[in-house]
Amino acid sequence: MNQNVTILMPNDISKPLFITPAVLSAFEKLGNLRINPHTKYEPESMAELLKDCHICVTGWACPPLDSNVLKNAKDLRLVVHTGGSVADLVTDYLYDSGVRVLSGNEIFAESVAEGTLAYILATLRRIPFYNQHVQEGRWKGIDRKNKGLLDKKVGLIGFGAIPKYLVPMLKPFRTHIQVYDPYVANHVLEEYGIERASSLEALFSECDIVSNHLPLTKDTHHLITADLLNLMPPGTLYVNTGRGGTTDEKALEAILQKGEIHAVLGVFEYEPLPEDSKLRGLSNVTLIPHMAGPTADRYETVGITLAEACMSWLNGNPLTHEVSKEYAAKMTSLSMAKKS
Repeated sequence: MNQNVTILMPNDISKPLFITPAVLSAFEKLGNLRINPHTKYEPESMAELLKDCHICVTGWACPPLDSNVLKNAKDLRLVVHTGGSVADLVTDYLYDSGVRVLSGNEIFAESVAEGTLAYILATLRRIPFYNQHVQEGRWKGIDRKNKGLLDKKVGLIGFGAIPKYLVPMLKPFRTHIQVYDPYVANHVLEEYGIERASSLEALFSECDIVSNHLPLTKDTHHLITADLLNLMPPGTLYVNTGRGGTTDEKALEAILQKGEIHAVLGVFEYEPLPEDSKLRGLSNVTLIPHMAGPTADRYETVGITLAEACMSWLNGNPLTHEVSKEYAAKMTSLSMAKKS
């Protein structure tokens, strides 16, 4: 039962966000704790820290766990990733060695779903606009253009972890939900009480709100084209809390400059958003700096939940929050996102 646990995360700015005293206490219950003393991930020191290690805890920007990093990790059983996507972390060597991988992906996804709903409501009701009006000493006029979510047609692009949390959040608003995802089975959509869109073209032309939840892969890069965006009727809303590179951002800029549709964007092709981006200054666009989730108060929850999952598994229960090799291959590669 007593495990050797290595907190592989270096002493950078992200470590205190996730590895709080409560999280350390949760991992200490698993056995002997070893903490990376370095200020950045260094493959050689990582290899040394993984000697005799049974469980290692990783975070954002961790290099791939390849044969070089794992050359001493003969006893490694679990990799616990405090981030969401593990696409840039895992390797065939890791999985083929029999190591199992956990991630905060589900916890991240629930928080992003909540953020997506908040963005939709704030944009439809024009909360930033009216807040600025009152702050500047003005009041509401007779030409009101705010809208609600009740009874709207919502189109979801992709049906991974985030939409599966978002759909139940949308249901109280009596929304009619369509999904475009050629890889999801019909019985899954039936389970959630939603319909399959006949095509992306139909989804963009028929829905009041289109919400993009695609991971960034070679297949999804610029999948959302000018032709699709131009199908959106005037007054409709495009939301992206998936990945910026899935949308042709230059095309989106040109369409939004016409002022006929609205958008709320939480992700961008290049981050931070360039100062000269034509998205800046548009009154029909809400721009959020990639922070749909997890919210800051959920970081600690990620670490504690994953530590508890390890403890439960060590006690003979099924492993939760696991990311299989097949699922990892479908996740966003952050290195690709930076190049998009």
